[in-house]
Amino acid sequence: MNSRDLILRCYVKQEEGAWVAVCLDLNLAAQADSQKEVREKLEAMISTYVNEALTTDAQYADQLLTRRSPWPEWAKYYYYRTLDAWHKSPQFAFNEIMPVRPV
Repeated sequence: MNSRDLILRCYVKQEEGAWVAVCLDLNLAAQADSQKEVREKLEAMISTYVNEALTTDAQYADQLLTRRSPWPEWAKYYYYRTLDAWHKSPQFAFNEIMPVRPV
């Protein structure tokens, strides 16, 4: 990781038999049958979203890259971070790192 990397805060949770992953900084969510699969889906979604925002939708990039989730989602993230700290394993809250390419 270098000083120009974009750090996105995310979490995963199990809900009604499915896994849900949320990226708070971009207000994106994915759903899958396993924790591993949902994280992979969210990572792919973030990559595609950021790439599209910086290329195809460049005129709207500032708006698209600053869409934050509502505060209740942030509360969940910090709750999961606290749980993870107590259990010493980052299982639910995590940071997704996106390298920022020089323009």
